[in-house]
Amino acid sequence: MSSHLKIPQYLAAISACMGAMCAGTALAWTSNITGKLRKGALNGLEMNDEQLSWTGSSMTIGCMIMCFPIGIVCDKIGRKTTCILTAIPFLVGWLMIIFANHTMVLYGGRFLIGVAAGSVCVSAPIYTSEVSHAEVRGTLGIFFQLFMIIGILHANIFGFVLELRYFNMSCAVFPLKFAFIFIFQPESPVYHMAKNNYEKAEKALQQLRGDNYDCDAELKQIRATIEEEQMYPSFRQAMKTKAAKKATLICFMLMFYQQFCGISSMLFYAQELFTAAGCQYEPVEPPLCVIIFGCIQLIATIFCAVAIERVGRKILLMTSCGLMALASMIIGAFFILKHRNILNEGALKYFECVLPLVGTTIFIVAFSMGLGPIPWMAPAEIFPPEVKSICTATAATFNWLLVFLVSKFYLNLADSIGHDSTFFIFAAISISGVIFTRFVVPETKGKTFAEIVKDLTGKKEEEYSEITDNSII
Repeated sequence: MSSHLKIPQYLAAISACMGAMCAGTALAWTSNITGKLRKGALNGLEMNDEQLSWTGSSMTIGCMIMCFPIGIVCDKIGRKTTCILTAIPFLVGWLMIIFANHTMVLYGGRFLIGVAAGSVCVSAPIYTSEVSHAEVRGTLGIFFQLFMIIGILHANIFGFVLELRYFNMSCAVFPLKFAFIFIFQPESPVYHMAKNNYEKAEKALQQLRGDNYDCDAELKQIRATIEEEQMYPSFRQAMKTKAAKKATLICFMLMFYQQFCGISSMLFYAQELFTAAGCQYEPVEPPLCVIIFGCIQLIATIFCAVAIERVGRKILLMTSCGLMALASMIIGAFFILKHRNILNEGALKYFECVLPLVGTTIFIVAFSMGLGPIPWMAPAEIFPPEVKSICTATAATFNWLLVFLVSKFYLNLADSIGHDSTFFIFAAISISGVIFTRFVVPETKGKTFAEIVKDLTGKKEEEYSEITDNSII
């Protein structure tokens, strides 16, 4: 496919993934403003640790609730319509935050934003996958994570440089831009074909591929895929197989490792972490550390987009978990040195910014190269087609539940047992992730689904062999 034929697909993917920017901005909203929230910068509401924890975690409850049903909504009203409608709870949520005069109003606004973020985290990747040609599907698939990181960086930078009210207003503009730009893109041709609307599917595909593209062959392939899906065994029957059971274990454990490695605690409370480390000296103050953190995350994600198709998933996962364990131990060791007065004042002043920043840098680079993207890719690669939608939605719901637990109780845990012990727990979990990946997770790069089933079970299961032999991951 020539370059000019790919441009409409890139535009469609970018438009859809602007929803990820909205989600990223909301996800990292607290990361660089916790000091302002404590001082009452939000309409005079002075917040304590408990209120901060609910502010950070209330969004994840909305995400968790919407992940499962939104797949059904996408099938009923379309991927594009679902994505555009998320702008409404995004906008209402931000308006509630801007004018909040009570913490419950703030929690409600964060919850609504979570509903929108959870919805777009399911609907936008589906849309991007279905409008992309096979030649560019892998590249466009990384766009969602990339744009979410851009949204996170926006929160890191403008949460620091703007007054809180104006920062919130800048966040509220994102869903309006998203809806206005995305409305001009076509609906997914796969959705139209599933509704037996051949003419609309052809028109949408022509818009995505260009006027000179012959759509007949691709439309026939889409129709054949939809008809094939109707021949799959029932969900209950499919879940009885060893392949489906092991795939479920792998996906849920990868989601567990992704969140319990400590990434959400860093994302929600990055400024709190650097402040606790004593990083108060110019020019590397806590807010600037958070911005550096976001820039590193963006660069690492771009690197991951290039490397992930060149290196096996298993190697990336093991390397990622190993480096994250090292990073957590560096941060934990620093807090031991600080709290036990092992270093003199001069040495402590030197290390109290260097070690946390080095540890955080290693942590975010390692996370972005493995545990960040791969757990979200795994369901599409290892679940049987007939259980993929339900199991993927369930895994996403489980992921947001873990985000809630970590974001809600991180500050409480750190206060109870100390930052040092907390990060050593994260390190131990990451080490167990290396072991789990080594002995349980199969390599999927370049394999057919039948080959993956063989790796999962030790033999190729008959009920999948015929329908998957030509399906390359």
